[in-house]
Amino acid sequence: MGLVNVMTFVDLPIRRKFLIFSGGVLFWFVVMFLITIAALVNVNDQSGIIVNTLMREDRIAQKMVKDLQTLNVDVAELVKAEDVASVMRMIEISKARLEAVNSLLSTINPGASAEDHSPGTGKPVAISATAPAVERLVGEDYVKNYVEQMSPLLAGVTRQFGELAQLKLAQRIAPHKENASLEQELRELQQSISRSIAASNGLSGTVETLIATAAHEIKTVIAYAVVAAVCTLLLAAVLQVLFTRWIANSIANPVSSIIDQIHALGKGEAELGNKISITSKDDIGTLSAEFNGLMESIHKMTMFKKVIEEDDSLEDVYSRLGKIFQEVGIGEYMIYEVPIGQNKLKPVYPLVMSNEEISCDADILDNCDLCKAKKTGHMISSIAYPQMCKMFLPQQEKEHVCIPMIVGGNAGGVVQFVFDKPGPDGVRAIQRKVFEASQYVKESQSVIEAKRLMSTVRESALNDALTGLKNRRFLQEYTENLVAGALRRGKSTGLIMCDLDYFKQVNDTHGHSAGDEILKETANIIKKSIRDADILIRFGGEEFLAVLLDIKEGGSVAIAEKIRQNMEQAKFKVKDGILRKTISLGISEFPLDTNLFWQAIKFADVALYKAKEGGRNKAVRFTKDMWVDERF
Repeated sequence: MGLVNVMTFVDLPIRRKFLIFSGGVLFWFVVMFLITIAALVNVNDQSGIIVNTLMREDRIAQKMVKDLQTLNVDVAELVKAEDVASVMRMIEISKARLEAVNSLLSTINPGASAEDHSPGTGKPVAISATAPAVERLVGEDYVKNYVEQMSPLLAGVTRQFGELAQLKLAQRIAPHKENASLEQELRELQQSISRSIAASNGLSGTVETLIATAAHEIKTVIAYAVVAAVCTLLLAAVLQVLFTRWIANSIANPVSSIIDQIHALGKGEAELGNKISITSKDDIGTLSAEFNGLMESIHKMTMFKKVIEEDDSLEDVYSRLGKIFQEVGIGEYMIYEVPIGQNKLKPVYPLVMSNEEISCDADILDNCDLCKAKKTGHMISSIAYPQMCKMFLPQQEKEHVCIPMIVGGNAGGVVQFVFDKPGPDGVRAIQRKVFEASQYVKESQSVIEAKRLMSTVRESALNDALTGLKNRRFLQEYTENLVAGALRRGKSTGLIMCDLDYFKQVNDTHGHSAGDEILKETANIIKKSIRDADILIRFGGEEFLAVLLDIKEGGSVAIAEKIRQNMEQAKFKVKDGILRKTISLGISEFPLDTNLFWQAIKFADVALYKAKEGGRNKAVRFTKDMWVDERF
């Protein structure tokens, strides 16, 4: 697979991959072009040899044969001529013919050229300049051999013709004396001419053989060129098909997988944990890796949302968000919450930080509108614009990014990230961390909104609407926790049942609104009389139950007396003036009086009735003799 990747340039960027692929296609076109050019050059070379050299030499040889044959006839006519004028005319014609043959012999040498004229017509003979020698076709110096053979023959013919001409002229002077010698000289001359004709015919035959050889070579070159072109074309086609398929698959398969994942994701059917196989290191491989990273991020955020949806409380959600911030690489952060119905910012995670440890002016805790991120509902970044938020305390080498948590259409909280002042290369890293963290914040917003709503509903179900105290239902739900805590710590829990004296008269005399105000004031007086760790419950009507955690034995009586005194000293404003009220209290302790928590509450209620019977405005501690019913 690695070799295939190298051969198909799979690991190269797509742009370079197709550039090289185009270069490969161009390479095969160049190969085809070179094969064609080489074949054409060879054919042209062979054709040039045939046309410019061999055919020329064949024409010269044939011309020489024709002239020699004519010369043979001319010398015979010369011998037969009777009058001097005819003899002289034939001698001139034969001499010119012989000169033409010698001239043709000189033109057959490489590089030579000549122009021959027919003695009979006077027209020029078409003989072109010689082309380069063709000895390389057959590896023989056939031209040189022919010239070496033909030169002495023509020299002999010339000499014998001269002798024949002299004898013929001498015969005209003494006809009977030279007749036998003339006949003998004619025969010898014609024999020499015949040998010259045979030599020229040999040259013509050799040239014809060379022409056939050159033509055969042309056919062979053309055949080889066709075969090479066809093989090259087939090889190029096969390679193109293979490379196109490999490259197309390396692109199409991952893209198809990404498209399938996107379609499945759109339909909610995607397996977010499945990853696309990365088979290359090119742009597609990078895209696949990025897509896998995106799917992994979506998977992590989806799982994160499912987990926080199943968390019991907002504290758990904030804790998980904090862990995510740390995984992203953000070490310093703070999550603020805007309590429902309040204009405050409450640090909710991490809980160990005090007001002095926060990075902003503490005034934002009492007035959340001072926080720019909460007020605008937009991300605020000092990296994007220095000192964008004036509430951020000026710290050396520190930057901040604040992200609002939109809950119910408004900023229900703010997440603040604090970073060391980054260098030029660090801004991008911070932006990446903030972006990733902000995605988790966005995913958690709907869950936070739902849990805050549920918390509000739950709080309203467990709290008394008039006084803001916990109600009897809260006590019913958390009894097991209170009992388990007391038993685990080995401490006592004091129970003080409080009831306003003659409260019905207030409603009858001053109205229910005045009664409601007195109940709220009474709740405040009791809360101030007990510790912050203690729990005050509106038990019903004008009855209140103070649950004193981890109290010493007998300590409940002192606190009950404090409540009674503070109540006795209190003054309540009504529309008719000032009103004073007293309160009766019954006291019991768990598990000192009983190991049943609700029975201990009943004991406190019994003691309360004893206080009422004893004249009211009293704090009475339960004793066993007050309980006459053995059953609870």
